[in-house]
Amino acid sequence: MAVPKWNDERTSELESFVGTEAPISQATVVQAAESLETSTRSVSSKLRKMGYDVELASTNTSKAFSDVQEDILESFVSDNSGQYTYADVASGFQDGKFSAKQIQGKILSMELTGHIKPTPKPETVKTYSDAEEAVFIKLVNKGAFVEVTFVSMVQDGAFVEAIATALDRSVNSVRGKALSLLRAGTIVAIPRQETTKAGTRVDPLAELADVESMTVEAIATEIGKTVRGVKTMLTRRGISASDYDGAARREKAAAAVV
Repeated sequence: MAVPKWNDERTSELESFVGTEAPISQATVVQAAESLETSTRSVSSKLRKMGYDVELASTNTSKAFSDVQEDILESFVSDNSGQYTYADVASGFQDGKFSAKQIQGKILSMELTGHIKPTPKPETVKTYSDAEEAVFIKLVNKGAFVEVTFVSMVQDGAFVEAIATALDRSVNSVRGKALSLLRAGTIVAIPRQETTKAGTRVDPLAELADVESMTVEAIATEIGKTVRGVKTMLTRRGISASDYDGAARREKAAAAVV
């Protein structure tokens, strides 16, 4: 399978996914690769080109899987192609010795992801009313975007900030909504951001008023991330949502490393 190229949209998604983590762990690299449907090598290379400090795979942890365990895992996954999710494999492999994240990372490294059953995606909660969505589309399509080249600039449309102000939403929420509308073919391009600061990495959770009172799914919808991506962000920051204890997960992860 060909590795997708890094365009502006995918690069923006990657930057938002890793947030302010420094250095970027291999676990985050693995999750970003799955979210963006690319290889871990491509993600690591892109992050380093963007100026991020990325943990080397060789120094991630001591070898978690023995050669025998790797062989058993490879045979199990291949012989049961498409039958089990990462969580299913983790619960049944070696008496649950490895977490779903460890299993996922190993299967990615062995390039066996095609044998894994996709995890069902939860139904997205609609946070924009039909009226708001109509305004959103009108603003984005105010000026139709054309292909950007060095000779021809993008025909001006509404900036992300203008849409956020018009709808009383956060910039991250608008970017997430734009991505979903783009995928649906409703708009032709992601609106540009009027003000950017090179090297500044904004934590998408920082714009939310009360994370602890929100569900993971609501947070994911608001900031334009996957449920899995939000759980990763909460765990890394030690923050809890109403239905996910990120603080406890972070403590557990830290204890496992010691």
